Amino acid sequence: MTLPLVSSPHYSFGFPERHRFPMRKFELLLEHLQKQGIATKQNTYRPGKARQDLLELAHCPEYLTRFISGQLSDKEVRRMGLPWSTDLVKRTLIAPNGTLLTAGLALRHGLACHLAGGTHHAHHDFASGYCILNDLAIASLALLAQSKVQRVLIFDCDVHQGDGTAAILQNVPEITTCSIHCEKNFPHRKAKSDIDVDLPKGVSDQEYLQIVDHTLDRALDISRPDLVIFDAGVDVYEHDPLGMLNISSDGIRAREAMVIKNVRSLNIPLATVIGGGYDKDQSALARRHAMVVEEAHRYQNQVS
Repeated sequence: MTLPLVSSPHYSFGFPERHRFPMRKFELLLEHLQKQGIATKQNTYRPGKARQDLLELAHCPEYLTRFISGQLSDKEVRRMGLPWSTDLVKRTLIAPNGTLLTAGLALRHGLACHLAGGTHHAHHDFASGYCILNDLAIASLALLAQSKVQRVLIFDCDVHQGDGTAAILQNVPEITTCSIHCEKNFPHRKAKSDIDVDLPKGVSDQEYLQIVDHTLDRALDISRPDLVIFDAGVDVYEHDPLGMLNISSDGIRAREAMVIKNVRSLNIPLATVIGGGYDKDQSALARRHAMVVEEAHRYQNQVS
C-alpha cells in the first residue's frame, strides 16, 4: 500500500532571503521525495483552506480576524516572527487543514505524513515563534468534535517545548500532550504539558533515543490513543542554529524509525508533521525533514 502524503504548493512562497525562517524547505522537501519516487501524483493529497469554524475550535475569533486582515500590532508581528503578507495568510489558513487531512488519512490507512505542520507555539489568541495557528490542536479538537476519535496523543519531539499546544489543550482530557525538548531553549516561559521531558543542552544520540523510547511507551500507556500525531522536529540536529542538542543525522533517522515502529506495532494510526528545522542550507534541511517520510515509507513496505 502506498504511503499517503499531504502537501500544498502554497506552503513555500516568495520570502525575504535573509530571514531566519527557511520558507523554501517545504517545496524542497516535496521535490526531494518526488525524486526518490516516494511522492507521486497518486499518493500526494492537496488540502484546501480551513473553514473559520474549524480554526475557532482552538483560536480566538477576534485574533483570527485581525491576523487575516493584517491588523496585528507591531508587537504582535514581532512575537509572530514572520513578516505579514497575503501569501502568509494563504499558507497559514491551509496548513491546519493539511494536518487534519493527514490525520484522517492515517485513521484510514494506518500511517500518513504531512510535509509541513507542527506549529506548536501558536496560542489561543496570539502568534509566537513563527507559529500562527496551532495545527496540532486544531486537528485533534476537530477529530474529537467529529467523533472520529475518542483519545489523541500529540507526541512532540521538536527541540522547543510545544507551549501553545499545551496551553490550548490543558483542559481537554481526551488529548494527551507530550513534549520532549531542550530545557534551556525557547520558549523561556514553559507551559505545562501532560508529559514534559526537559533535556539538558548537549544531549547526544544514545541517551536521547533511550529517553524518546521510554517517554513514548509511558505516553502511550497513559493516553491509550486512537491516533498519535508525531511532531518530528529536526531542530534537535547537532548543527541546527536554534537547537542546542547534539543529535546526529543518524540519530534523527533512528528516532523516526523507532517512533513509527513502536506506534504502528500496536496498530495505532500515526500521522506525522515535520516541525522545526532552521539550517541555512535549505536543501540539507529538506533532506533531514524527509527522514520521517522515508522511514514511514520503508515501514509501510516492510509490513505490506
